[in-house]
Amino acid sequence: MIVEIVTKILRVVRVPEYRKALLRAGVFASTEHDTIIAGLGLDTVVDIGANRGQFALCVRRHYPQAEIFSFEPLQKPANTYRTTFKHDRKARLFNKAVAAKSGSALMHVSKWDVSSSLLPFAQAQHDNFPLTDESRQETVCMALLSDCLDDKDIQGTALLKLDVQGFELSALQGCEKLLGRFKFVYVEVSFIELYVGQPLATEVLSYLLSKGFKLLCVANLSSGHSRRPIQADFLFCRS
Repeated sequence: MIVEIVTKILRVVRVPEYRKALLRAGVFASTEHDTIIAGLGLDTVVDIGANRGQFALCVRRHYPQAEIFSFEPLQKPANTYRTTFKHDRKARLFNKAVAAKSGSALMHVSKWDVSSSLLPFAQAQHDNFPLTDESRQETVCMALLSDCLDDKDIQGTALLKLDVQGFELSALQGCEKLLGRFKFVYVEVSFIELYVGQPLATEVLSYLLSKGFKLLCVANLSSGHSRRPIQADFLFCRS
């Protein structure tokens, strides 16, 4: 774990855009995504579960002219996102969670808020990632993607990214009206139940296959305290 952290710090400080975000707002770009999104030729990115903009920084590095629509329901990371992208007119933040229905819900906020979820924490989350225990709850707004965006917003080659800590199927269902606009879907999935009632990787895979996508690659395997990978990022492309 220490080696991974040091490696990430070195990657961040070597890239001027990433170094600037780190110094300005304390945001570490998610450099593990660089090799996955590079070369996709993206014009539009919808970033669901944006947190402080770690993924959006990677998008902006590779695609300076891309439109970025980010969704982050928690107030504190959303405020940091605004600081990070305050001079970027093509990066827009919605302080909402994307879900299968509109309304409000209680978010289970982790001590490390990137692991926060609309689902309760399961024992496996504590066992594998002990620093991510629940610290509090926060009421957040939920919306369908089509409540916030329409067809004309999603132009050219578009990627839908989801990092929603076990809430993947509900978020995908909340995107269903606009799913046909995306060429790529990039989603973090789990092989074990880290959040109570979450869909596992096979369910997310089945859903996207049924919507006309095919799996292109599996990246960023994560094992926590386990001896085998328990999470990964799946990249899909429309068939």
